[in-house]
Amino acid sequence: MRVVSIGECMVEINSAGGGLFSRAFGGDTLNTAIYLARLGTDVAYATALGDDHLSAEMLAGWQAEGIDTGLVLRVPGRLPGLYMIERDAKGERSFLYWRDRAPARELFTLADADYSARLGAFDWIYFSGISLSLYGDEGRARLKAMLAAARRRGAKVAFDGNYRPRGWSDPAAARAAFTAILEHVDLALPTLDDETMLFGDADAAACAARIRAAGVGEVVVKEGAKGCTVFGSGAPVAVAPPRAVQPVDTTAAGDSFNAGYLAARIRGADAAAAALAGHRLAGTVIAWPGAIIPREAMPD
Repeated sequence: MRVVSIGECMVEINSAGGGLFSRAFGGDTLNTAIYLARLGTDVAYATALGDDHLSAEMLAGWQAEGIDTGLVLRVPGRLPGLYMIERDAKGERSFLYWRDRAPARELFTLADADYSARLGAFDWIYFSGISLSLYGDEGRARLKAMLAAARRRGAKVAFDGNYRPRGWSDPAAARAAFTAILEHVDLALPTLDDETMLFGDADAAACAARIRAAGVGEVVVKEGAKGCTVFGSGAPVAVAPPRAVQPVDTTAAGDSFNAGYLAARIRGADAAAAALAGHRLAGTVIAWPGAIIPREAMPD
């Protein structure tokens, strides 16, 4: 099974204390792609970068992780976006962004019919609410057309409703985009806090009912330390993390859970086992600073 993850990777600036900062690279769907690759999944990343040395460093890093970069477009004279992470005493993070001119925002307006066909040839297509926030009306229309064609050929689509208010002109625009995309989704991986913020869902059951009413067959509602609940063809299955973890940094908690869950499902695991795999990986990731942990720290 081959997976393509669609979105944006940015330059990450992280406080190292004492007025010093470290530089890395990150983005929600890129984080998931890296963890999928480390879990043995055949994965590609689809985005647009500049022709600068930072973009070249990103490409080299992804290739070193085993990610297929054949769907990365290069735009002359452009630079990738940048964000800064700030964390509170509990490890919760907030973000400052500089990304308005990032070439990733134009992926689906730059892409030709051949590019869309290559995207649609994968077995699984994965993207997020942050991906949706990049593209604008024209780009989202082209994304939906590609997804519809891919599903007609038998592809499956996974979507993480990762809602970041600063990426949208207003909540109504985000609600409209999220709602419109759900008819093209097979597996939804929402976080309850995000869905409550955007749609007012009272609990996991209400969140799943709304998403399933749009035609999504499998919904995994994430609730942080509480765990998740899987809503599929049978009764809902609540799956708690196997152990309590004191977070150092919650960056990429959801991204890594998604990778663990999707990789397990691709290998044929049932939903409960896949959720445990997602919890194990996410629990390891949040015990380290930053989105991407060292390879040697990966759980078995």
